[in-house]
Amino acid sequence: MLDAGSASGLMARPSRGERPLRARLRTAGLPLVLLAPSLLLIAVLFLYPLARLVAESVTEPRLSLANYISTVRDPILWQIILITLEIAAECTVVTLMLAYPLASLIASLPKRPARLLLLGVMLPFWTSLLVRMYAWMVLLGRHGVINQALIASGIVDSPLRLMNDRFGVVVGMSHYLLPFMVLSLYSTMIGIDRRLLEAASSMGSSTLQAFCRVYLPLSLPGVYSGSLLVFILSLGFYVTPALLGGPSDTTIPVYVEQQVELLNWGQATAMSMVLVVVVVLLFILYDRLLGFERIFRGIAT
Repeated sequence: MLDAGSASGLMARPSRGERPLRARLRTAGLPLVLLAPSLLLIAVLFLYPLARLVAESVTEPRLSLANYISTVRDPILWQIILITLEIAAECTVVTLMLAYPLASLIASLPKRPARLLLLGVMLPFWTSLLVRMYAWMVLLGRHGVINQALIASGIVDSPLRLMNDRFGVVVGMSHYLLPFMVLSLYSTMIGIDRRLLEAASSMGSSTLQAFCRVYLPLSLPGVYSGSLLVFILSLGFYVTPALLGGPSDTTIPVYVEQQVELLNWGQATAMSMVLVVVVVLLFILYDRLLGFERIFRGIAT
């Protein structure tokens, strides 16, 4: 016979079917609790400003789509968008050409010298972007170090225009973006087995054939991820085009800043949304043509 205390204890004890249900509920709620601070931070620092941007683009100076209509109809604004895309593409090509052999060299070295070279690649991150741009102004200016050296050596008779044009903008932006490309390529190249190149050479392939048929295809995930990263970052540059560029190289961020100074908030927010749409379309196009799994595959290696 069970006494009253034992009977009440059995009644209070949950059944076998209730225990897994409660455990599943607690397990399902735990990730939400852990993610809540991050989700709140994203909502406050990203979603809310983006919503304000969209709202002001259609409410300044009054509720209408006039800002977007003027953007579509104005050929000057289309030219600014085209210039922004051209500069981003040129920076991507330049950084890829410079970073590919450097990343391949670092990936082929032993750990200690490879770490030293990676440290040298990352050193620019510890210097302010503004300081680096002023350094390029000293180098590329009309009376800068490069022009003075060229004139003194007799190579040119008058100073070259190395600044306040497209050349200066591409040089300054490529210098800043080079580490991003190197790290993206290195993360893929470090996982390539060098014995594959030796096997290709032993079967009669030349060095160029082994590179084109073995090494290059295996490194393409890093090329894709690095190119996408550099291109997207190039679209949002403001300091470099403003300091090293000229009036003919006005980009979307520079134009937005000019409109803000004129208190033309409607046009500024509309062009900002155009930049956001361009970035999103590039992501969609990249996913359709190549697939984002190539990026993650390159990072995973």
